[in-house]
Order: sequence, then C-alpha cells, then structure tokens
Amino acid sequence: MATKKEVRIGLIGTGLMGRIHSNGYNQVPHFFPELEYTPVLKAVCSRDAEKVKAFAEQWGYESFETDWRAIIARDDIDAVDICTPNDTHAVIAIAAAEAGKMILCEKPLARTVAEGKEMVEAIEKAGVANTVWYNYRRVPAVTLAKQIVDSGKLGKIFHYRANFLQDWTISADLPQGGTALWRLDADAAGSGVTGDLLAHCIDTAMWLNGSITDVSAMTETFIKERVHQLTGKVQKVGIDDACLFHCHFGNGSLGLFEATRYARGHKALYTFEINGEHASIRWDLHDMNRLEYFDHADDSVVRGWRSIHISDGDQPYMNRWWIPGTSIGYEHTFTHQVADFMKSLETGEPCSPTFQDALETQKVCEAVLESAATRSWKETGVESFAGFKTELV
Repeated sequence: MATKKEVRIGLIGTGLMGRIHSNGYNQVPHFFPELEYTPVLKAVCSRDAEKVKAFAEQWGYESFETDWRAIIARDDIDAVDICTPNDTHAVIAIAAAEAGKMILCEKPLARTVAEGKEMVEAIEKAGVANTVWYNYRRVPAVTLAKQIVDSGKLGKIFHYRANFLQDWTISADLPQGGTALWRLDADAAGSGVTGDLLAHCIDTAMWLNGSITDVSAMTETFIKERVHQLTGKVQKVGIDDACLFHCHFGNGSLGLFEATRYARGHKALYTFEINGEHASIRWDLHDMNRLEYFDHADDSVVRGWRSIHISDGDQPYMNRWWIPGTSIGYEHTFTHQVADFMKSLETGEPCSPTFQDALETQKVCEAVLESAATRSWKETGVESFAGFKTELV
C-alpha cells in the first residue's frame, strides 16, 4: 500500500464549527481511503487552556496552543483551519498565507469586501491552496441539483428563490456579543442574517445559476437595543435580524431571497427552488436527502412533482456510505468537503468555493446591505463564479 502524504492540520477555534470540522477530518480516511493525501490532526488552538486541552483529547489532536500565532509559526502545520468569529478571519488568513500555509476558512469569508480582497490578495501572492466552508454545496441532493442544471434538463432558467429561516433571537433578553453570541454583535460578525444565513443561499444560488448582477433589498432590526455580554451595558444592535431581497442573475433569470431569525417554529429551514423552461427542482434542508423534480415532458396523465430519495450509489457521494434507502446527515457534508480538498491537492485543481469565489458572495452580501440602507438598486460587481469539479462523486 502506498504511503499517504500527510496534511497536518492546525485548527483555530473550538466552538461548534471546530467540532464539526474535526469530525470531518477524522472520517475522511475511513470513507475515502484511496486519497493520496490524508489529514492529520496536529494541533488545535483556543484561548482557554483547560478547554482546548480537553478538546484536543476528545477529537484526537496531538497538541494544543492558546495563541493562534503559535499555530501559524509551527513548522509541523501544513494547513490552517479558521473556525473563529468573522472579525478574526482576515488577520489569521493573511498571516497564514504569508507563512505559506494552506487555508480552510469558515464562512463568510470576511465582514466586508475590503477585508475579503486583502485575503484573496494574500493567498494569491503566496500561491497556497484554499477553500471556504460553504458546506451545503456538498449535500448530495444539492450536488445532484447542480448536475441536473448543468445537463440542461431545466432549459432556460426563469426563477430562483430561496429562504433560510430561524427563530433563536426573538427574545429581547438575549444579550449580544461574547461567547456563543458574537453573531449578534455587528463588530464581530459584520452583519446579521445577511452574512450568516443569506451568504449560504447566495453561494448555492450562484453555484447553481450563475452570477447575481444587481439587487434591491430591505432589512429590519426588530430589537433595537440589547445588553452586551462582555460590557454589561445596554447598546444599540447593529445587525440585521431579517433581510429580503430580489435580484437579476446574469442569465436573465429573477431571484427572490429571504432570511430571518424571527420565524417562530423554524430552527434551520433552508429551501431553494429553480423554475426552468422544461423542468423545475426544489430542495428542503429539513428533508435533505430528497430532491423534488418536475418535468413537463412527462405524459400529462402522470405529470407532477416526483420525490427523488438520494441514497443510491450512482448518486453524488452516496457510494461512500451505506445501503440504498438509508440516509446521511449534515455532518457528512463537511467530510465531503475535506475529501474534495484532499483530492484537489492531488489534481492541482482549486477546491471551490475558493477565497475568490467566497469574495463574490461577499460582494452580493455587501450590495444587499447597501441597497437596504439607501433604498435603491445596487450593482454587485460580481465578476465570475466558478463551480467545482465533482471528481469524488
């Protein structure tokens, strides 16, 4: 058996995404054993020494640090995985690139387009492999949707609509900022649902349907002031609690997007639907292993929406998992992204979404916020949006 090439991982951040990424790294060798490159959990970093030590022991990291700069300075780290709040993405990524490290960065890429551009310039100058964790691309049903769109079965696309609904911030007693609640602090997060939820919808939409050229948006902050968890003071809330926007795509189709954290009864409802000349498709995260498909070419007496259960080995990624008829889950999408990243090191092809791809998503997010603030249409400035080669599916 050929000797594997190790990719020694330095993970920064031990919250939810740190756990999820660690699981992905651990699973890849078991389910993608043919890969030439394999991840090795070399070191993990968090400011709390006791907690990071426990995290390292739980997930199998060989060592731990309490300063992210120490991770980057280490000669035994090949790739830096950034799982920190958004306000630290740029400084960590730029330092990692300058040190010649490969970089895997949580989404969104940054708080602003300006920060994102600096990050892209740094990785391009360094020539390091990079990717951003927009994991929903790697839901097998969503990857199948991509293959269907690319096949031309839908014909000319007329409409794209998506929403991402949650309800966890409705209480006025919820503080902003600090551990676990940094997403409610504009300084740390950059924005509210636009960067947190709509960024996912936008990334998927441009991957499936091409560039978004201009937008018209509105946002709302329902609770205007909250106690800041770090200062104990009541402060103005700077994030958007809800956002709606419509848009034009480069292919001439229209888009409609909605995200909110004030939809009582929804914990993580993410859906999209695409309507084309010949057929339509739709997907719902709550039933993530199904893709609904309507084909107008069917005989009229049986024409209707069909429900495709994604579980067979000839469907994207599913030959890696269980028997037909059984399902996989959210965590598997991260395993797929780790595997695709490792495969990209073999082929030399970028592992999309790259920093450049994620910057295009950032441009749309920023245009959405500017449109809402000025109550006017805004061009996005999106130049291109690349797809990834589904070599492992």
